[in-house]
Amino acid sequence: MFAMRAMNAGVATLMVMGLAGCVSTAPKVGDDGAKTAVTGAAGGASAQNANSQIERCDRPFGTVALVENQDAPWFLTLREYKLGSTVPVLRLLVQQSNCFIVVERGRAMNNMNTERQLQQSGELRQGSSFGKGQMVAADYSITPEIIFDQKGTQNIGAVIGGWAGLIAGSIQKNEAATVLLLTDNRSGVQVAAAEGSSSNTDFSLGGFAVGGGLGAGLGGYTNTPQGKVIVAAFVNAYNQMIQSLRNYTAQSMGDRGLGTGGRLQVDGAAPAAGPVAAPAAAPKPASGGMTLLDAQRKLAQLGYDVGTPDGKMGSRTRNALRAFQASRKLPQTGQLDAATQAELAK
Repeated sequence: MFAMRAMNAGVATLMVMGLAGCVSTAPKVGDDGAKTAVTGAAGGASAQNANSQIERCDRPFGTVALVENQDAPWFLTLREYKLGSTVPVLRLLVQQSNCFIVVERGRAMNNMNTERQLQQSGELRQGSSFGKGQMVAADYSITPEIIFDQKGTQNIGAVIGGWAGLIAGSIQKNEAATVLLLTDNRSGVQVAAAEGSSSNTDFSLGGFAVGGGLGAGLGGYTNTPQGKVIVAAFVNAYNQMIQSLRNYTAQSMGDRGLGTGGRLQVDGAAPAAGPVAAPAAAPKPASGGMTLLDAQRKLAQLGYDVGTPDGKMGSRTRNALRAFQASRKLPQTGQLDAATQAELAK
């Protein structure tokens, strides 16, 4: 009986605080209850108070820009949770990992362009050094996507104390799945893709969120639990992407160059190389009997970049021959000599 009265008193206090709206406490700097899976700070290659579960790299893979589609349906759903852009937290996540160097391609580009316009107009001080040729290219772009899957509220099945009909307990499970896409900006090729997921449980009393204090033993979340679960899902996706990139092997068309025609030919379609050209003269075999075209095909099978095998000695074929000769401890002539042919024929 005493325990029930104490619980009723606690709930009553919570109701008064929630309805009156006049009770507040001093702000707490660095509140652990407000943190997400991405926390702390980053400066250059160093990170402070970063989540130890975030993957880290000794050296970056390259520079990257974060590109968010704010016209996508998932972004409009964010507004229902009073959540803003995902870019700031993703930029912190990426820099803390040291796996990419983040370059600005968002709204701050307007400020950068403004400074350059002031430089060109002569308004800036001498030596401000905003001339051309200083901006760094973005080697890659990361595009985030969110797939929402929020479960319905589940009633506890009982009312609390003497407040029957006034305060109902509820538990709500929030789930989110996210996708990160990594694109090579020079070729437009998708380099990597990763999916992440996370979930949490949110406890409330009649619409009043409970966290710490009375709700601590019930696993309560405060400060937008939907936001926290989305951030955690992005961390999961990013970690999986980095793990796959550590063992990265470029996709290859083998004897075909990328974008010059696929292997899945359609009946009646024009040749992948384009309009029908006059038949080229058959490539002459080298002294040992292997043609340059045969050598290019063999080098391509071994993973060397010769472009599209055509039987012609170009810079890419010459470089591929030198690399192959170096791997076989042969003189690096860049020519299809007898010794190189013998090694290629093995």
